Amino acid sequence: MASDSNKFTGKFFTFLLFTSQVSLAYSSRSLLTDGKVTQHAVKGLFRNRRQMCPDGTYYYEGRTCCLCGAGLRLESHCSVKPNDGQCELCDPGTYSSDPNFQLFCEPCTSCEHPNANLELVEPCTSARNAKCGCKKGHYCDTETCTLCHPCQECGTEGVKVACTGTNNTICNDIGGNGAIIGGVIALIVAILILAGLLSFYFCRRRRRRFSPSQESAAQTNGTATEMVLLPVNDLHHHLHDVARILGWKDMMEVAMRTGIQKTDIENCQLNNPGNAGDQTVELLGTFCEKHGRTAASTLIDALQKTGKKDKVEKVTELLRRDDNAASSNI
Repeated sequence: MASDSNKFTGKFFTFLLFTSQVSLAYSSRSLLTDGKVTQHAVKGLFRNRRQMCPDGTYYYEGRTCCLCGAGLRLESHCSVKPNDGQCELCDPGTYSSDPNFQLFCEPCTSCEHPNANLELVEPCTSARNAKCGCKKGHYCDTETCTLCHPCQECGTEGVKVACTGTNNTICNDIGGNGAIIGGVIALIVAILILAGLLSFYFCRRRRRRFSPSQESAAQTNGTATEMVLLPVNDLHHHLHDVARILGWKDMMEVAMRTGIQKTDIENCQLNNPGNAGDQTVELLGTFCEKHGRTAASTLIDALQKTGKKDKVEKVTELLRRDDNAASSNI
């Protein structure tokens, strides 16, 4: 009887041990499984938050709201969820190039100014502003271009770099053999002039019949001639004639050398589109107003410094004729 009791007790403890092991294994598996589900759910939550506002967020009255994407504008802010705000497409003629929460889109740039020499390169869309470029034969060398200038034309020296929408024409330098030949010619001319002066000097010494009164008169005439070559006339009386002699290119160079503002030069172009003659007359008038009674001498000096000897002579001759006419009327 005691033997049967011991067997029963041993079997009972064996059963309890087996049951506890099975329960422990099941509990461990359940914990591992639950841990995986929780981790997956957390990852999904973060991923959904990122996908909820792909263009970023902003804060409004303590709430986090989604930004409107490029090409859209804000119609109403979010109220409960970050993405329950309302965005609308930009109206025609407006755009937004970046994510935003603006109530209005930016107006598109216009390329249709009648005197700016611009043309449309890329049209305006809801997500991109219009892009303007210069018309053929014009250029603009600034980052934000509102006015295109006519390209420079080269003479016999030829074109080194062609004019494009972003740079002016560059002409070839008159150098190389041309410079050597020019130097030789200048040297020969200088020698001839020196020889002529020496010949004149010796001939003059040989002339014994030249009276002192005649010499005095000659010196007086020479001084008068030099005075005429220094014109002091008011250029306002000769705007069109002087402008015709100078031309737009040289007039613009003189203006820039003598302190005329670039905006004043551009205004002359805009006020007289396509008419170089009227542009030159208006710019010369601006030049005269700036320099007053010294305008003539300032103009002559600027032309001499730029090597425009032929135009110096023409302008001087014009003013000298006016002096002679004024003297005859006295």
